[in-house]
Amino acid sequence: MNILRSAFSLASPGGTQGRLSVFIFHRVLPETDPLFPDEPDAQSFARTLDWIKSWFNVLPLDVAVNHLKQQDLPARAAVITFDDGYADNRTIALPILLQYGLTATFFIATGFLDGGRMWNDTVIESVRRCKESVLDLTPLELGIHCIANTIEKCHAIQDIIGNIKYLPVTERTDLTEKIANIANVNPADNLMMTSAQVVEMRAAGMQIGAHTVSHPILASISLDDAREEIMSSKKCLEQLLGEKITLFAYPNGKPGVDYKPEHAALIRGLGFDSAVSTAWGVAEYSSDIYQIPRFTPWDKSKFRFGIRLLRNFSAHQ
Repeated sequence: MNILRSAFSLASPGGTQGRLSVFIFHRVLPETDPLFPDEPDAQSFARTLDWIKSWFNVLPLDVAVNHLKQQDLPARAAVITFDDGYADNRTIALPILLQYGLTATFFIATGFLDGGRMWNDTVIESVRRCKESVLDLTPLELGIHCIANTIEKCHAIQDIIGNIKYLPVTERTDLTEKIANIANVNPADNLMMTSAQVVEMRAAGMQIGAHTVSHPILASISLDDAREEIMSSKKCLEQLLGEKITLFAYPNGKPGVDYKPEHAALIRGLGFDSAVSTAWGVAEYSSDIYQIPRFTPWDKSKFRFGIRLLRNFSAHQ
């Protein structure tokens, strides 16, 4: 739609008025998941990339940040990012990105590489695979959840995750393993990338950034523990790839809730060149490059996707 491309040119003209849009993804599934219908599958991801490519000039994140600082961004500048390090980033997303000639930055939570599993996936798979119609988590003080159908399972997952998200990492992990035991489920251990797959991603021209080791909510742990989480993930990736890691994504990423100004200062002091949040909006030359906003519309139609994306240019920064 040429009218949308023109609108993006007006909203993001480049140069001193340049504005950077950063898209955020987590997974690209082989097919639609009824529990998470807004999570893209291969077909919808390809469609979204087609829209993005037709509207934007997609850049690697480090290149975009340098242009941002120098106030010479191209018009309609954009970056594509992924968080966490799911295996489908390599098996499904990467071939599609290469098909469209686009690059992306993948932020890896290193503690889950090579057979690890994120705590929220333990919850999701426990609820998904539980053969009972009711999941009684009262022994864990997490209530009783009806899970007889997809809608009930969705509500149960949201409720359980919401109740444990901000707990300390060890307690959070222990709880989720107990949930799996109560559900009588052995969740998959191949959801995340292997170290070899991360190397393959980099060799294919993708960028790799740090995302801590165990994906803690930084605001809920001590600054010393946050420093250890961040530096350990950075060093792990540097050893794996044989290059300096300069990009970071805050776990969960909501400013003032999931991380605070002292964490942005910490990232700066630890040798990173930029960091991304999950706040809506776009970055301008005056923006803090250690708190770059990200946003991806969830709409299925090209027009609605584009309109919501345009509205993001006026989101609070």
